[in-house]
Amino acid sequence: MASTTLTTSAPNLKSSEIRRTPLYDRHVALGGRMVDFGGWDLPQQYTSIRDEHLAVRKAAGLFDVSHMGRFRVTGSDSFDFLQGVVTNDLGRIKSGTAQYNLLCKDDGGIVDDLIVYWGDEAFFIVVNASNREKDLAWMQDHAPTRVQIEDQTFELALIALQGPKAEELMPSRGLQDLPYFGFRTGEVAGVAGMISRTGYTGEDGFEIFLPSDRVGEVWDAILEQGGPSGVLPAGLGARDAARLEAALRLYGNDMDESVNPYEAGLGWAVKLDKGEFVGRGAIAKVRQDGPRRTLIGIKTKPGDIPRHGAVVRGDAGRSGLVTSGTHSFFLGHPIALAMVEVPSFRVGDKVAVEVRGREAEAEVVKLPFYRGSARSAVAAAKS
Repeated sequence: MASTTLTTSAPNLKSSEIRRTPLYDRHVALGGRMVDFGGWDLPQQYTSIRDEHLAVRKAAGLFDVSHMGRFRVTGSDSFDFLQGVVTNDLGRIKSGTAQYNLLCKDDGGIVDDLIVYWGDEAFFIVVNASNREKDLAWMQDHAPTRVQIEDQTFELALIALQGPKAEELMPSRGLQDLPYFGFRTGEVAGVAGMISRTGYTGEDGFEIFLPSDRVGEVWDAILEQGGPSGVLPAGLGARDAARLEAALRLYGNDMDESVNPYEAGLGWAVKLDKGEFVGRGAIAKVRQDGPRRTLIGIKTKPGDIPRHGAVVRGDAGRSGLVTSGTHSFFLGHPIALAMVEVPSFRVGDKVAVEVRGREAEAEVVKLPFYRGSARSAVAAAKS
C-alpha cells in the first residue's frame, strides 16, 4: 500500500496564522459557516451545500477565491524562465490567454498545479493557497537575475462567478467573444479589473481579479442578480463537489510531490517536445516505461460515500486509495477519484471500497463524472 500513499497533507489543515479575505465581513453577514482552509477563514456554506451546488449547475454561484496565491512575473527573461519550469508549452498560447500548468521537481513529482496568464506587460500566475509560500520560494530559487516575481496575493482579490448563466448574469459588457482561457482588462459593476474565462467547476464562468479595497462593491453587484434562477453565494463545499464532478484535481488530495503528471492523469499538460524544463528527464522516463499508478473514477450507492484515504480493492490483489470523494447532489450518488496500482481497472469493473469500516461495492466509471457548460472549451484549452 505504500506505493499508493500521497505524502502531502490535505490543504485544510490548521495553520498557526488564520488569514481573512477582504470579503470576510460579508460572508459572516450572509450566514456563512466559516472554516479554516489552507490557513484562510472561508465559508464552507451559507445555506446548504446542496442548494449552492445546484445553483452552480443550473444558474450561477459566486465564490470568494481570494485565498489563492497570485504572482506577477516581469523581466526580459520571463518567458524563457517560465517555459523552463512549467510542463506545458507556453509557446502554444499568446498574450490575452491563459494555460493550465504544473511545476515539477527534478524527479517528476508535482510541486503544484497552476494557471499562467500571459499579459501585455507581465505574466500572472495563480497557485494553490496552501502552496503559495512554497511556490514563491521555489520559483525565486529557479529565477535568473533578469526576472522579478512579485506576490500580489494581498493587494488583489479574486472572485469567481460560475454556471451556465454566468455570462448573462455578469454586470459587465462585451464578454460574448471572450474565449475559454482568455482574459482581458475591463470593468465589472464600474470597477476596473481583469476578467478571465476560467474556473474550477466544469461550468462556464469568470474569475475576476480586483483591487482588494473594491472587491466588495463587485461582490454585492453580482449578488443583486439573484433570485430563483439567479446568483447564489457559494462556499467551499459546493466548489469541491462541482470540481470533483468535473474530475478536476485537488492538490494535496489527488496529487502532490510523490505523484507525477501521468499518475495524476495530467499527461495532456506535459509537452516533452518543447525543450528542457525542470523534471523533463524523469517525466519522459515515466511516459516511456508507463506509470506505476493511475487515477480512476468510481461511483457507489447512495449513502456509501468514499472518503480521502479509503482503501480500494479489486481482483488479483490490485489495490489503491481514494484521493477525493463526496456525494454528488447533481448526479444523485457518491463519486470518488482513486489512485490505484497498474494495470488499472476498466470502466464497468466492480471494486470494493472502504466506507465507515466496512467494504462497499463500487463501479469504475469514465471520467469526468459530469460534463458541464465548459466541456467544449476545456477540450480547446488542452490543445
